[in-house]
Amino acid sequence: MYGWENGSTPEEAVVTGPRTWYLPHSPVLNPNKPEKVRVVFDAAAEYGGTSLNNNLLQGPDCTNNLVGVLLRFRQDHTAMVADIESMFHQVKVREQDQDSLRFLGWDGGTNEDPEGNVMTVHIFGPTDSPCSANSMLKRAADDNENDFDPTTLETLRRNAYVDDVLRAVPTSEKAIKLSNQLTELCARGGFNLTKFLSNDRRVLAEIPVEKRAAPSLDLDLDELPVNRALGIRWNIEADTFGFRVLDLNKPNTMRGMLSTIASVFDPLNFAALVMLPAKQIM
Repeated sequence: MYGWENGSTPEEAVVTGPRTWYLPHSPVLNPNKPEKVRVVFDAAAEYGGTSLNNNLLQGPDCTNNLVGVLLRFRQDHTAMVADIESMFHQVKVREQDQDSLRFLGWDGGTNEDPEGNVMTVHIFGPTDSPCSANSMLKRAADDNENDFDPTTLETLRRNAYVDDVLRAVPTSEKAIKLSNQLTELCARGGFNLTKFLSNDRRVLAEIPVEKRAAPSLDLDLDELPVNRALGIRWNIEADTFGFRVLDLNKPNTMRGMLSTIASVFDPLNFAALVMLPAKQIM
């Protein structure tokens, strides 16, 4: 994922060129996953009046429409979601472009001098990363078009939103077949499809435990969990969408109410009957 490829040495690391750029980075902690630290690179950070993003082309928008993906997810009875593990990191950066993704880090303590490294894969933050990652995902479907059925190919092309894949099909049997084919198709493109969830226990039972979003779930006894589908609260047991206001203890002021309203993510406007009158009052 990072380092100096092709046997480069620390002496070669000091050599710079017209595409050399050092990225500042910082850790980001998720309160829901305290054991996990995500390293975030700031491609918008400026030096000398410019930044990495200022020198990159965004490329065509290859991301599927969020509303379209969610609506298609509601079309049939058996729903299924999965996640592409570290999607951007599965797409390599050309060797001649890797010097644009340099960063400094420490193998030991911070009392030592930092060492130069380079990311050899795409990272979250640069302007071109979404286009590159999404186009490679669709390329996996194009390259293997003769080996998979149309439903599987269409799912990867139209029902993926960045690293989330959502699909609903009429029966459990079709969902089981789809999950197996999707896993193989993604693997051929270098992507690991994992964290499967479904509102059908028969589908989950056919998915390897290590591939499930909730490996410890007892399908015979436990109630299916409440999870998120593209940011929307999905009650899997009831197969319904819902909302949760994050903080009800905010002050009864204009600023506090607006903050509460803004915390509700509702791309399909299901909550509009409640939220629009509240916004009109504000």
